[in-house]
Amino acid sequence: MPSSILYFSAAAHANFQRRNDFEPTAFCPSTFQLPNSVRNRNSKAKRHLIRCQSINAEEKKSKRNLLDNASNLLTNFLSGGSIGSMPTAEGAVSDLFGRPFFFSLYDWFLEHGSVYKLAFGPKAFVVVSDPIVARHVLRENAFCYDKGVLAEILEPIMGKGLIPADLDTWKLRRRVIAPGFHTLYLEAMVRVFTTCSERTMTKLSKLLKGGSSDGQKSIELDLEAEFSSLALDIIGLGVFNYDFGSVTKESPVIKAVYGTLFEAEHRSTFYIPYWNIPLARWIVPRQRKFQSDLKIINDCLDGLIRNAKETRQETDVEKLQQRDYSDLKDASLLRFLVDMRGADVDDRQLRDDLMTMLIAGHETTSAVLTWAVFLLAQNPAKMKAAQAEVDSVLGEGKPTFESIKRLQYIRLIVVEALRLYPQPPLLIRRSLKSDVLPGGYRGKKDGYAIPAGTDIFLSVYNLHRSPYFWDRPNDFEPERFLVQRKNEEIEEWAGFDPSRSPGALYPNEIIADFAFLPFGGGPRKCVGDQFALMESTVALAMLLQNFDVELKGTPESVELVTGATIHTKNGLWCKLKKRSDLD
Repeated sequence: MPSSILYFSAAAHANFQRRNDFEPTAFCPSTFQLPNSVRNRNSKAKRHLIRCQSINAEEKKSKRNLLDNASNLLTNFLSGGSIGSMPTAEGAVSDLFGRPFFFSLYDWFLEHGSVYKLAFGPKAFVVVSDPIVARHVLRENAFCYDKGVLAEILEPIMGKGLIPADLDTWKLRRRVIAPGFHTLYLEAMVRVFTTCSERTMTKLSKLLKGGSSDGQKSIELDLEAEFSSLALDIIGLGVFNYDFGSVTKESPVIKAVYGTLFEAEHRSTFYIPYWNIPLARWIVPRQRKFQSDLKIINDCLDGLIRNAKETRQETDVEKLQQRDYSDLKDASLLRFLVDMRGADVDDRQLRDDLMTMLIAGHETTSAVLTWAVFLLAQNPAKMKAAQAEVDSVLGEGKPTFESIKRLQYIRLIVVEALRLYPQPPLLIRRSLKSDVLPGGYRGKKDGYAIPAGTDIFLSVYNLHRSPYFWDRPNDFEPERFLVQRKNEEIEEWAGFDPSRSPGALYPNEIIADFAFLPFGGGPRKCVGDQFALMESTVALAMLLQNFDVELKGTPESVELVTGATIHTKNGLWCKLKKRSDLD
């Protein structure tokens, strides 16, 4: 459940259209040019996965229109000197149309380096694609930054939940919520993951039995939609002990949850915050619907909170972490928060906490599973290796907390999918006071001075696909996380070393020294990272245990759009059939 269901800065998306309006980027075959030093070291590096035609700087300038030129003139006049001396990428307004924004950020990264100023109209931003600088912002100087525009966008939905919370509220809630994700709780949650995943597998088996008409006994369906329903059921049961049952049914609450998710994504990519205009919530149809959806969810959460408090069994946090979860009917995080002695909190704050985890946890897991299957379907040998591991570890049994530890290859597939398709592709921060950012690799030796109020984009997508910190960065290679790697040219980067975080089931920012940030890093890192990773591991293992999966069309036909997460435009349509080697 990454702490950042990230929304692009409204100002940076000055002319971004709504998700349903812009043309998505297809996975089109092309290559990109690396800087000479990198190209000489790795001449075979290519963009094998999300690929997009790159246009060189001169071609871009020649294609700029009057609006682009006016935007850049305005930038130079109003904000050109507000941020310290650093390479500048003049963002053409036309760059915001036709493909996801983070693709443009990647092109500018290759052109201008790991720290550059992005100029759009009257506003300038700092884009960071370097682990040394990311480490400074997220860990070493973390409390000099807040979530900035992200908090402004999310506050009407998540209130003072962990993601948009101000620093003081965050410190209080983090101390209460983090202990809830203890080992015995995660063990209990694996049983929830298995139960919910089993529902999905049963549904798919019934569809296969009743809907197949060809000799291969296969069906075609949108796996992204199935993963979305599965993730919602898991979050409901695991976080607040509510069974949405969305795998097999629809209800007003389920519809309201998805309506709220869509509105959150709409707000992430719409420039003018018209929803803050007085009376907009009553005049604008989609805002009326949003308020109605929010009321349905709030009524549901309020009822759950009220019931939990009526059956409260207050005790110390240490005793809560030693509960016998095997004999506990309600093992939810809400139960833990309500029962914790000394953690009394009003219902509104609990509602904000639950809403944050509902939205953040649902979107991310669905996306991770979608792209893991997309990648495996293009690599049959890796899929067979994954199925062989599942057969060896699970046989015909169900995943358990202990068996997850032995599903090493499945775990690596999940994190490799997160590396190639980070959820979200951007982290947003705003400086609370003036600071000096490190120069990073090949940057200015003395660093870059920034004033208070500077908006920073930490491009997780760029970090995860940087040719400086990863070998063959655009290849799907789950095995890469087992190999120690250090680039001797980069003095301030400790390299990738699995032994740096002993006992960790999944690679993290410590192992990669902030070159890998699937859940952020530092104090405000996501508290539910292990929950999300284990959930994805169980669901993927059970899918591969039962079915063979192929893409319905070509990889290029799977079109990509972004908002809160990286997802598909029209779903991940696959051909599903019973495992051929199980017949």
